[in-house]
Amino acid sequence: MELNKLVCDAGILGAGGAGFPTHVKINCKAEFVLANGAECEPLLRVDQQVMQYFAADVVRGIRAVKEFTGAKRAVICLKEHYHAAVAALQEVLKDADDVELHLLQGYYPAGDEQQIVYEVTGRVVPTGGLPLDVGAVVCNVSTLTNIAAALDGKKVTEKYVTVGGAVKNPVTLRVPVGISLQELMDAAGGPTCDCKYIIGGPCMGRVVDTLDIPVTKTTGGLLAIPKDHPLLERKSPKLNLQLIMSVCCQCSMCTQMCPRNALGLNVQPHKAMRSLASGGDLLGEFNGIFSCCNCGLCTYYACNFGLKPSQVMQTLKSAIASKGVRPRKEVYGPVDGGLENKKVPVERLIARLGIAEYDVPAPMAEKPLTTSCVRIALRMGVGAPSVPVVAVGDKVRKNQLVADIAEKKLGVKMHASISGVVTDITADYIEIRKAAK
Repeated sequence: MELNKLVCDAGILGAGGAGFPTHVKINCKAEFVLANGAECEPLLRVDQQVMQYFAADVVRGIRAVKEFTGAKRAVICLKEHYHAAVAALQEVLKDADDVELHLLQGYYPAGDEQQIVYEVTGRVVPTGGLPLDVGAVVCNVSTLTNIAAALDGKKVTEKYVTVGGAVKNPVTLRVPVGISLQELMDAAGGPTCDCKYIIGGPCMGRVVDTLDIPVTKTTGGLLAIPKDHPLLERKSPKLNLQLIMSVCCQCSMCTQMCPRNALGLNVQPHKAMRSLASGGDLLGEFNGIFSCCNCGLCTYYACNFGLKPSQVMQTLKSAIASKGVRPRKEVYGPVDGGLENKKVPVERLIARLGIAEYDVPAPMAEKPLTTSCVRIALRMGVGAPSVPVVAVGDKVRKNQLVADIAEKKLGVKMHASISGVVTDITADYIEIRKAAK
């Protein structure tokens, strides 16, 4: 069976980003296959530990994609200070020349796939485009280990998740897809104070008040953050228009520090701030707004007044898209000659966010976490919700298909992550419980 069909049957989607179905992504011809092991967000530890402990699987996965796409180069990209992961990969590749390592500096957002594509190929992915537009396919390292497993007939039923922040025992866990986030928090000893929670990393993750939420195939982190921590206010979706009008002086520091703008993609948050504050259309050439990746660097690092340019960018992007405007595929201008000087060290970002006390190891637990109940979400990434192929009362076994791709739609297959009985099916999930003994 061809690789894309094996990947489709295994239910693989991008494990580190928006969750694009991998069987569609790799069904192409490419010049470069890039493994993203940079782990963009502070505090998370999944990617580096996956590369450390499963280096052979990462290499096996990227080799499979390289062969299938006909790529000339396969490159594993990770930060140079991931010493254990670098050593493990070098050991696997010591007698090989078909896969390269590219060591990135410890800057934010090094894990942005467009940064990685530019660093390795010297090419810029256009606004509204994909890495394939410049001959590249980018896969997260966990995605590649899932591809390696698919070669052995295994399905995606587990996920590695870092639990950190204000918890008693920061840890990286191997968990069944669909397990409750509350069970992950309990396994880390629980929060050390009254907290809210971030699913993902401190910059791009989303804040939630409840942990009655299932792990998906894209969940990479769970952080407990004290309720009085200023990071939570920065992440609040509420915008104070009066404050923006009073304080924003159009210094343009947000634009000067924007990593996507530095690639020549015309991402200018200061103009978005001006537009919102004035109530008028002062964006000028606004196509570049579609290239904003919401890394939050403008909000969490560049703005000296505590404003939220990234929130404004997302608000305006949604407003423009709602009017039916679609991005025009282009690279607006040349790469900034001072790009190297605009790479923000992760340590400085962590200090600015006020989370240095949480920047601690989160070692991988020796045993996988188990549960008696999972809720398999029917939508875990880009595309249409999966369609249940089981009914309430059905007995299912681990790895069994429980939801298929909707006909003629972009999507991914879902499999049972535990053996048990289907106890509920909603528009959002399939619930499976272990049978009582």
